[in-house]
Amino acid sequence: MDRLRLPRLGRDTAWFYSSAAIVAVAGLIKLRRGIADYTQTETHCYQSVRTNSAVEPYVNCFSVSPTGKFSKVFQAGEDTELAKNADPRYAMPGLWDGHGHLLQYGEFLNSVDLFGSASMDEVRSRVRKYAEKNPGAGSKDEWLRGIGWDQMALGKMPTADDLTADEGLKDLYIMLDRVDVHCIWVSQPVLNLLPDSIPDVPGGEIVRDPAMGVFCDNAMDMVMALWPKPDNKKKRQFLRSAMGKLNEVGLVGMHDAGVTPGNLNLYKELAGGDDWTLRVYAMVECYERNTFCPSEVERYASPDGFLSIQSVKLFADGALGSWGSALIDPYTDRPDTSGSLLVNASELVYNTIAWANEGFQVNIHAIGDLANRYAIDAMVAALRLLCPDEPLSICQSYHRFRIEHSQIIHPDDQARIHAVGIIPSIQPTHATSDMAYAEKRLGKERTAKEAYRMRSLLDVNPVLGSDFPVEPPNPFQGIYAAVTRRSPHTGRGTDDSPDGWYTEEALDLDQAIRGFTEGPAYGGFTKGKTGVIRPGAYADWIVLDAPLEKIDIEDLRSLKVRETWVGGRKVYSRD
Repeated sequence: MDRLRLPRLGRDTAWFYSSAAIVAVAGLIKLRRGIADYTQTETHCYQSVRTNSAVEPYVNCFSVSPTGKFSKVFQAGEDTELAKNADPRYAMPGLWDGHGHLLQYGEFLNSVDLFGSASMDEVRSRVRKYAEKNPGAGSKDEWLRGIGWDQMALGKMPTADDLTADEGLKDLYIMLDRVDVHCIWVSQPVLNLLPDSIPDVPGGEIVRDPAMGVFCDNAMDMVMALWPKPDNKKKRQFLRSAMGKLNEVGLVGMHDAGVTPGNLNLYKELAGGDDWTLRVYAMVECYERNTFCPSEVERYASPDGFLSIQSVKLFADGALGSWGSALIDPYTDRPDTSGSLLVNASELVYNTIAWANEGFQVNIHAIGDLANRYAIDAMVAALRLLCPDEPLSICQSYHRFRIEHSQIIHPDDQARIHAVGIIPSIQPTHATSDMAYAEKRLGKERTAKEAYRMRSLLDVNPVLGSDFPVEPPNPFQGIYAAVTRRSPHTGRGTDDSPDGWYTEEALDLDQAIRGFTEGPAYGGFTKGKTGVIRPGAYADWIVLDAPLEKIDIEDLRSLKVRETWVGGRKVYSRD
């Protein structure tokens, strides 16, 4: 029998054998990892599992690998041990909020809650009680903060004197955000830090009548520059508080609509740690709003999918409630104004093009119809430069520019949104919160033709969210508002339309669920990885006592999640 003969080891053959050895070792490592993944995989079975997949919309089991991804999704037979021992509850993909403010929500949870306050006395009472429980709040180094006042409920625009009227508050440094966070109301000690004579601010309003105390939109900057910012220790506390509450309502991820470079660095430091229990798709907001600051930020994606930084937030206008949204025609209830543009049209075009050329998705805050028009103009200009030889709609499918809020859009511009495929980021509860005064601001005809579209924008992949802390972050309340066009707080529409406000724009339940799952996935470049239960997707799911399709629609208003899982780890349990 011939003996096996090995060739003499020259330079080439030595290289061959060493390369083969490396490949063999790499294969062995991969095999061992595969075996480890298989042996450490956990299988979860429920009464039923909604997957959001067209192939298998409902199953009863899935397996999760140690890497925190779904490895197998399947229907176990009725006679199998898996089916017999299944959890009697119901699972579905974890929900996402397509537009919120993470740090601000955490700060809100650690400040004065003014939502629903109906009088000056009630505001003062809430602020005073908070000050009594938090003795350090209100000093020059730690201002007392709050959010949620609304001049419509208070009967007038507030002033610093309204806070001074309470003897216990007159010496405190107080800054309170309006319900839409587009105005701040400050106390006299804060006013005393400003110059005696303050000129008007382009793109903002200093409310001087009946007296000083409220600053809106760009006019807020002069006060915010004086505010002693919380340090990173407090910010960590805010983030933990926020993520815990968001997990509690079934959120596994959110699009963070405006994060400064310094806070993004803090996010990078914390993401992936045990306390980081939420996936965050962060939008860059420069320290100076509506500018181009590429030297201060960089695109980033954590390997585990817990943090992504590849988009930027720009601002075209203010908010409707404070007459700050920029309209083509004047406000119906204030014909002296058409609102405020926070940036001129040419600057918006420049910033959109500049950020897009750096590889960032551009998301523009636009509420009024003029602001939406300018946002579309800027996006179309950028797309034409980015893809000169391709149709705009194809180019848009790569870049996925978004309009945040998309609240009041002229019919001509609605047609452009459909033609190009610009993504509207919509908050259903904004419609049901604003319905009390929207027609006063806009008039009936403009409201009917332009305002708070949802169903008519379904073809352009709308992203649904809440804008927390402006609205509560509970996605089931958002789903309820989208389906019924009624307030999740009262279960009613307006006095004129108690059964629902402009219900022709309502979504059905499946469309609303997908708006809080598939919508943010497409709008955040995670399609197939989030908002779905399928092999290879991140293992994020929630557990409910009953499937959404089977419960009474009114029960959505008070629905509570049983469990929330992110990356295969249970991050919230009601038990």
